[in-house]
Amino acid sequence: MSRQYTTYKAFWPFYVSQHRNKVCRNFHFVGTTFTLACFYLGLTHSGWFFLGMPFSGYIFAWFGHFVFERNRPTTLAYPLYSLMADIQMFAYMCAGRMDREVKRMSVLAQELPLTY
Repeated sequence: MSRQYTTYKAFWPFYVSQHRNKVCRNFHFVGTTFTLACFYLGLTHSGWFFLGMPFSGYIFAWFGHFVFERNRPTTLAYPLYSLMADIQMFAYMCAGRMDREVKRMSVLAQELPLTY
């Protein structure tokens, strides 16, 4: 990951390339769902649930990366862009669009010339 991304638009194709494995994406989905549940419970029941938000998201996502995708999560290098992309991927998965997006980004990556 030697390239530096200065815009979210430039980061998104890289993020998608790191999430080609559907099982990894499903682990992200579960983690994001638990994170949203912790947020809701934090608002409605107890502020202690807010503490569970990062753990519930990261545990599932990182497990998916290390076991199924076999790559390193982008969270540490690009924390804000990774959060934004995770939310976008979650929304695409809810809408049934993420598989199509992975294919679209794969085609775009093949069409673009290699730059060094």
